[in-house]
Amino acid sequence: MIEHKLKETFDPYFNAPIEAWKNLADLGEIISFKKNQIIKGSNEIAKHGYFLISGSCGLFVWKENSFVCLDLFLENNFFADDVSLNSGEPSLIEIVALEKCSVLSISKTNIELLKQTSMGNKLFLIGAENDYVLKQKQYLESLTKSAEARYLDLLNNRPELLKRIHQKHIASYLGITKQSLSRIRKKIM
Repeated sequence: MIEHKLKETFDPYFNAPIEAWKNLADLGEIISFKKNQIIKGSNEIAKHGYFLISGSCGLFVWKENSFVCLDLFLENNFFADDVSLNSGEPSLIEIVALEKCSVLSISKTNIELLKQTSMGNKLFLIGAENDYVLKQKQYLESLTKSAEARYLDLLNNRPELLKRIHQKHIASYLGITKQSLSRIRKKIM
């Protein structure tokens, strides 16, 4: 069941016993979202963390006249508006279901309960450390690699994203226009 998916997803970082994941799953609720449904709105306070069971979603922020994609997630990923969830304040981040999706939603209250246990605290600390490293790598790549190189990285390391996520979101995630993405794709093909 869901605890086995949670364990399988997290085992590369830390091999916690299945009971720890059962405890986490028991404190959550499985919720479904329709395609394009807002999971957490901009300028709202985040009240939940999520594990994506099926589907895809993205984190966006409004800039000038459009949304900018900060991150994209497919199934078997943890995600949240960490800025708001950890500060308790509203943030500009909006979370949107990009496909019909099913998530394990865990309230901030239950996350705090889990963090009070030795194993729960360890899992959240390891998860936060790994997420921080991943975000730093993404940031450095956005500064040091060309859009074409970043696209090739997606093509080689996350090809499922390119198959399932709309090109406007991929372009935004790469920090380029749809037209630039189209040119890159034509050049590579």
